[in-house]
Amino acid sequence: MAQKGDQLDSEAFSCSICLDLLKDPVTTSCGHSYCMSCIKDHWDQEDHKGIHSCPQCRETFIPRPVLKKNTMLAALVEQLKKTGLQAAPADHCYAGPEDVACDFCSGRKLKAIKSCLFCLASYCEKHLQPHYDSAAFQKHKLVEPSKNLQENICSRHDEVMKMFCRTDQKCICYLCSVDEHKGHDTVSAAAERAERQRELEVRRQTIQQGIQDREKDVKLLQQEVEAINHSADKTVEDNEKIFSQLIRLIQKRSSDMKQQIRSQQETEVSRVKELQEKLEQEITELKRRDAELKQLSHTEDHNQFLHNYPSVSALSESPHSSSIKTKPLRYFEDVTAAVKELRDKLQDILRDEWTNISLTVPEAQVLLSEPEQESRDEFLKYSCEISMDPNTANRYLVLSLQNRKITAVAQFESYHGPSDKFTQWWQVLSRESLTGRCYWEVDWRGKGVSVAVSYKNISRAGSESKFGYNDKSWTLNCSQNNFTFWHNNISTSISGPGSSRIGVYLDHRAGVLSFYSVSETMTLLHRVQTTFTQPLHAGVGVYWPGVSAELCKLK
Repeated sequence: MAQKGDQLDSEAFSCSICLDLLKDPVTTSCGHSYCMSCIKDHWDQEDHKGIHSCPQCRETFIPRPVLKKNTMLAALVEQLKKTGLQAAPADHCYAGPEDVACDFCSGRKLKAIKSCLFCLASYCEKHLQPHYDSAAFQKHKLVEPSKNLQENICSRHDEVMKMFCRTDQKCICYLCSVDEHKGHDTVSAAAERAERQRELEVRRQTIQQGIQDREKDVKLLQQEVEAINHSADKTVEDNEKIFSQLIRLIQKRSSDMKQQIRSQQETEVSRVKELQEKLEQEITELKRRDAELKQLSHTEDHNQFLHNYPSVSALSESPHSSSIKTKPLRYFEDVTAAVKELRDKLQDILRDEWTNISLTVPEAQVLLSEPEQESRDEFLKYSCEISMDPNTANRYLVLSLQNRKITAVAQFESYHGPSDKFTQWWQVLSRESLTGRCYWEVDWRGKGVSVAVSYKNISRAGSESKFGYNDKSWTLNCSQNNFTFWHNNISTSISGPGSSRIGVYLDHRAGVLSFYSVSETMTLLHRVQTTFTQPLHAGVGVYWPGVSAELCKLK
């Protein structure tokens, strides 16, 4: 009762706006009390209406009331604070329309924090405490708050339904099991829950495996994006350097050609000017001689003419005047023609080679496979004929059915000739190498087998030659009771439905390897996402006499 009185007191001295103990309390004419700052803020928001109201009773006031501190109430609140009184529960502690309410609260109900499947009732924190304190409630089952507790009551017998009818797939009470469900396959609800829980866990494992696979796919895609960007950036940078070198080379050749032409131009001009100066000198000399001859021809004194004639007539014309021959210079035109020819050749090379260069720019190839198939018919599209290579088979293995069946024997026959056989472990590799997408199935009998894929260059001797005990092979070890995956001498235990037939799906390029249990349905046992660096070969390991495995014909 004291606790109830404290709760009522705390509500009485709490502000209904801020839900905390009153601070500077004021009381309106309608009798309700608030923190002075809270009611002022509330009325400030109503000023534009011209009408002010009480947040609790909605009584209106015109004009806005003048508030004064309620000193008596303030003193009382201060005194109660010293006694340890706390504020009333905030609104969020009370049950709303969408919440589960405490069945034991009176008045305004608090939210329930637990429901009891034994009591078929829900409790807030205070009313739940006896379930923790009293031994009488020790066996009660507490769960998260539920509105559906009454669904656990049989509508016919008003009893708790603790049984499950597998025939009708419904929950029933004990009286139903001896009445209308008599003779049906009935178990306790707990037993049925345990079995369904196991199924649920298997499904969750499948989903979680799917999440992990997709997270790996996302990571690979991100790595692919980074690789594409890095490769493209580096290629652009390298090509810019190459083209810059090519441009500089052409510019250098152009500069050299220009310099050579100018040098030749200077040489030719100098030669011509030298001849021109020589001719001009000869012209001057000839003009002088012509003047002398002219002067002699005008001499009136015959004796003087005859006296001077021998010396003047001895003058002859310049021998060089007739030896100079001019011709059009074709040298530079030939250079232009040669450069044009080079240009045309470069254009042809660029046109032809550019097509080849463009073809070498690859489309971005994603290293992930297409969405993996779900039905066996979809896998069969990638089925391949596989046979075992006798040259690799351990001497304790006998091959039959066109080398598709492997049987272990207690005694081996001697073998002569070249051999690539496994010497320590009873294993064999396929004759065919596997690339691209492939699917095959192995049907096995006996204690167990190892279904594997391996590189051709796996060791043939020593402990490291066993499938899964090295980094060159991946194997699923199958027995009557369990599966174990091995790679690089690391094992992974696998849960899944037992099956005498194992399906193997390989997407070599995408680096995907999956093992399936094949029966009426296909169940994924294990999937590997990696990078294969060589062609793979199917492998089978049989380690007990009398055990056999057969590569199934799927077409």
